[in-house]
Amino acid sequence: MDPQDAIDLGREAVMVTLLVSSPVLLAGMVVGLVIGLLQALTQIQEQTVSFVPKMVAMVLALSITLPWLVNEMVEYSRHLISNIPELLR
Repeated sequence: MDPQDAIDLGREAVMVTLLVSSPVLLAGMVVGLVIGLLQALTQIQEQTVSFVPKMVAMVLALSITLPWLVNEMVEYSRHLISNIPELLR
């Protein structure tokens, strides 16, 4: 395994991590932004008002995208495991 292979493995791992985590994080960010704007407009500064909708949105996004997320992780793992002999040369 040369240094370029290690760099490629690391880059691919980071890309899969970003790809898998982005739907949940984006849902939380969008809902947090909307709730933050509504709180600023109405001057309601209760922390639970922003926490509960973000959690609901993130759980909903996770439940909707879970089959795709699992498929992406399985494909990455399958690719990584199948390339072990090639990487050990």
